[in-house]
Amino acid sequence: MNFYSALSNKISKKTAKIGIIGLGYVGLPLALQFAKKKFNVIGFDIDIYKLSLLKKDKSYIKHIPNSLIEKYKSRIKFERNFQKIILVDVIILCLPTPITSRFKPDLSYIKKTLENIKSYLSKGQIIILESSTYPGSTRDFISPYLKNFNIGKNFFLGYSPEREDPNNKKYSLETIPKICSGFTDNCLNITKNLYSKILKKVVTVSSLETAEFVKLYENIYRSVNIGLVNEMKMIANKLNLNIYEIIEAAKTKPFGFQAFYPGPGVGGHCIPVDPYYLSWIANKNNVKTNLIYHAGKINSDMPSWIIKETIRKRKINKVLIIGVAYKKDLDDTREAPSIEFIKILRKKKIRIDYHDPNVKYLKSRKLKKTYASKNLNSQMLKKYDCVIIITDHSKLDYELIKKNSRFIVDTRNVFSKKLSNVLKL
Repeated sequence: MNFYSALSNKISKKTAKIGIIGLGYVGLPLALQFAKKKFNVIGFDIDIYKLSLLKKDKSYIKHIPNSLIEKYKSRIKFERNFQKIILVDVIILCLPTPITSRFKPDLSYIKKTLENIKSYLSKGQIIILESSTYPGSTRDFISPYLKNFNIGKNFFLGYSPEREDPNNKKYSLETIPKICSGFTDNCLNITKNLYSKILKKVVTVSSLETAEFVKLYENIYRSVNIGLVNEMKMIANKLNLNIYEIIEAAKTKPFGFQAFYPGPGVGGHCIPVDPYYLSWIANKNNVKTNLIYHAGKINSDMPSWIIKETIRKRKINKVLIIGVAYKKDLDDTREAPSIEFIKILRKKKIRIDYHDPNVKYLKSRKLKKTYASKNLNSQMLKKYDCVIIITDHSKLDYELIKKNSRFIVDTRNVFSKKLSNVLKL
């Protein structure tokens, strides 16, 4: 049997069944996109709470409405039982790839998943990894689980890094170009053809390792430039200059400059993590990554610097944090700078509360405690020595905050005019 032709034919006719493992901020939108393009999908996750909501046509991600899940429910089933992997033709891994406390790659989620599904893999399937990872890991880490198959002949392996940008009004999953790679030419062709059926543009590269490097490079580019502008902010602050005025003036140059803006640190599943993935593999190959490492360090040190500057200006005992999501108008708190702010303030014995219209409860392994969002009102605001704006959600009543707060630390340039009770950091 020609397994390559059979799978290619299924994809072309959209009769291939898609299995997506991991229904988070990457996996769930991808499952919906396949369903939108008339593929049948099984979405797998070990989180019982998520699955229970999805089976009731409810979303747990703010920018994905319930109506979208209900619209495509006839094409998507949600499962916790990995035995059902035997029913699918395409297996896409959308799993977390965090770093350890020692800044090393943590591929334990991928490893555990592969252990769970390896007994149910069969000839004619393809596995595609979408998670961020270091160059060489798809080949070295996943292919050993496929030793009973002939990769490229009767089983296929690809890598196609996600480029999800939640709540981006300009670019959607469908319109963002997709990088594709494969273990062999046959693997590449199947991966390319699959994504071509659901996305506007697919870009192929020569190897799995190249695609893995592309993913890291994209996000390290942002990390380095954010690190640069955060360092510029610290220098400008010492010189009593407005970094935002400086950036706006620099933007008038029509070439050779792209504006990045300072902030309280970086968050999400890529920018805080990817520099350490590349640094790790570079160090293993005896290459020093001074610029990449120090940019990441500057960004991760921003909460500490902002708190230090705040305490230098004002004695504080009780703080209200405004916005704990890592990005404006989202409910995603993965690697959010707010978590580090809370840790540092707690160590200094400063009382902390937060308000976020999108995040009702803040949970993190790093905090070892669940915080609940406080209601925002004038009386409540007056109770705090300091209000720190970390995430500038559109729904927030900034006029209320400005009028009723004793002291505000604005890390997002919410208040463009100079105000006596506002410190811009």
